[in-house]
Amino acid sequence: MTATEPCQAIATLTLNPAVDIAYEVPHLIPDQKSHALATRYDPGGNGVNVARALKELLVCAHSCCIVAGNIGELLQKLLQHQLDSPHCVHVEGETRINATILQGDPPAQFEVTGIGPLVSELALSAVKTSFLELCKGGFAVLTGSVPPGVPDLIYGDLVDKVQGDGGKAVVDAHGALLQLALPHQPYLIKPNRYELSVLRQRELPTLEDVAREARAIQREGVQYVCVSLGVEGALLVGPDGSYLAEAPSIAVKSTVGAGDSMVAGLVAALARRQSPAEALRLAVACGSGTAARPGTEIFSHSQVVELLQQVNVKMLDI
Repeated sequence: MTATEPCQAIATLTLNPAVDIAYEVPHLIPDQKSHALATRYDPGGNGVNVARALKELLVCAHSCCIVAGNIGELLQKLLQHQLDSPHCVHVEGETRINATILQGDPPAQFEVTGIGPLVSELALSAVKTSFLELCKGGFAVLTGSVPPGVPDLIYGDLVDKVQGDGGKAVVDAHGALLQLALPHQPYLIKPNRYELSVLRQRELPTLEDVAREARAIQREGVQYVCVSLGVEGALLVGPDGSYLAEAPSIAVKSTVGAGDSMVAGLVAALARRQSPAEALRLAVACGSGTAARPGTEIFSHSQVVELLQQVNVKMLDI
């Protein structure tokens, strides 16, 4: 995992980025003011988080996003310090603010997400054009929610364009965005267990249930299906087999960005043409590293190098 390893072009798309604010508080009391013990500000939005994680993995990636207003200006300043190559399209309104509150006693995590600015067809066309040019022939990461004015068909449309140009589309979304993208057969999807359950409209009480539904989606045309399983690790189903990676033992401090870190690990390894098993190992190490960080922090490179030694991957007969 060094900066000299060659890889294919990578671009992430964040149509609804945010400034993420994390507060650590001792205890929330209804109708009373709570004083934070610590506060952190980070550039946010799923695609931005994936790009932040790729940079920590020493992988070059472009990041395309839509920004608006004074909060958008703050976001761009934060991006300059945490991304290699941000590309921003400006619209009217205000970029959203997302808040994460980490309560100490009893331990709990609360999240509030904003809405985002209205995006015109002209602005959407501009960011799509930039994104498609930057990811041409490589990996296109389509992840996160969309702001007002953007149709739920957007990811499916982009999957067609990316893969028609010889690239590989990665979709990490839920609800209608994922449901409508599936018929377009993206290269990789990464639902969590609950999102897979909603997608397949059935409960998934056992690992075998999860693996069978992931395999069913893979047989419908998605090349790789990775299902994150929280403390149980993650499952990767592809044309060459099914793999289960057990998560290392960590003290979970915040789950914000853990799924995005997993996507970054998968994309980094696959772009470097590593095996699916190694891609899953890196994904789980990255996700676990971020979960061990407070608030909106993500893993460090040295942390992932250490965690990689603790991730066991085994093949499943499914």
